[in-house]
Amino acid sequence: MLEMSTNTAMINIDKELCTGCRRCSEVCPVDAIEGKDGEPQQINIDKCVMCGQCVQICKGYAPMYEEIPTPISKKLYDRGMLKSVKEPIFAAYNKGHVREVSDLLQNKEVFKVVQCAPAVRVGLAEDFGLELGTLTPGKLAAALRRLGFDRVYDTNFTADLTIMEEGTELIKRVTEGGTLPMFTSCCPAWVKYVEQTYPELIAHLSTCKSPQQMAGAVFKTYGARINNVNPAEMYSVSVMPCTCKPFEANREEMNDSGYRDVDVAITTRELAQLIKDKAIDFHSLPEEEFDNPLGNYSGAGTIFGLTGGVMEAALRTGYELITKQSIPSVDLTAVRGGEGFRTAEVEVGDLKLKVGVVSGLQHVEPLMEKIKTGECDLHFVEVMTCPEGCISGGGQPKLIFDEDKSTAYNNRKAGLYNHDANLEVRKSHENPAIKEIYDEFLGEPLGHKSHELLHTHYKSRKEN
Repeated sequence: MLEMSTNTAMINIDKELCTGCRRCSEVCPVDAIEGKDGEPQQINIDKCVMCGQCVQICKGYAPMYEEIPTPISKKLYDRGMLKSVKEPIFAAYNKGHVREVSDLLQNKEVFKVVQCAPAVRVGLAEDFGLELGTLTPGKLAAALRRLGFDRVYDTNFTADLTIMEEGTELIKRVTEGGTLPMFTSCCPAWVKYVEQTYPELIAHLSTCKSPQQMAGAVFKTYGARINNVNPAEMYSVSVMPCTCKPFEANREEMNDSGYRDVDVAITTRELAQLIKDKAIDFHSLPEEEFDNPLGNYSGAGTIFGLTGGVMEAALRTGYELITKQSIPSVDLTAVRGGEGFRTAEVEVGDLKLKVGVVSGLQHVEPLMEKIKTGECDLHFVEVMTCPEGCISGGGQPKLIFDEDKSTAYNNRKAGLYNHDANLEVRKSHENPAIKEIYDEFLGEPLGHKSHELLHTHYKSRKEN
């Protein structure tokens, strides 16, 4: 299947199109963009965490029919885009993998499974002219079936699975004296940042794989069994709001299923390209469900796409696992919010759990320095690289006009929170499909099988 070098510069700046406005440098959370005003910029790949915020904000472009030194057709090819794309080509871009997916969808010899992150369902419709932040899970599932996937699963399911593993891990660390604070590990750009900037704090990261990677491992083991398919003949695709997910999918340790867990990750924008390329009328698609059991999810899994969502989902389950009582309120508004760093204290039985949420990687450095000096008394910290969490990811539909940004983010947030509120099951541990996979396959959270498939390790990427 697809092989990519983890050293490949997945985020790039086209020098022929870059105007040197340096807007990209203003949003880069790790100061990876270098260059003088008015001159083409370049990306320091040793610093870059592949979040794609530069891609989102870039305004330097070439119209489709403008004559430029390098033909548009070659630029499309070099960027991994489909030749049918009819939209401006911007200077900052992520190298995509949609062509590989398009080719594989024609291959009748492989069993093709797909997963979609929570944020995709409040972003995709924007590329088809619908109102910013329109929630379309049913049309999303229908579109993926029309593209030719054999099973349409959902990353929300493994978001619920992540909560079972991560919540149990947190409880163990708090009660048995493990490394605290424990950091979430769902965001691959954040994990990469820790590895290359604060490797001495790697032990603070949860050992849980991200929902994307858990899904890949589950699809080619449990999924292969329930579908009676040889995992060697499975091709696993993820659709993500994130431009760093291809990097994560290709990490050398992500093969605990015995195969490459996720064969390829594409962005929300790339999925829109694929739907348009296949001439699928998105507007007329019916509302369809994701395939069970690996497409069944709770409201807690849905809010993973929001800053504070992983924390809220974890607390909903953690409270009930510790106290053996129903949580007084499912809506934990204290951990909700926008960009920045915020803390809260949550009473979980006799335990006063001190938690923090960091949204936007540029806000994390002071916290990391406090941890190094022993001045941090938090138990659990969620970190998301992008300013509003995954809904503002680098792979989401591009917002051309600055005034659309706040509207889009607010609508996307409202869409996911409303989706959560309207679901019958809103806690990960109450998802019947989660109960089923533990009963039939995994055993228990942090058990031998779970540890083998759903957990991982990290490594220093810091240059000496």
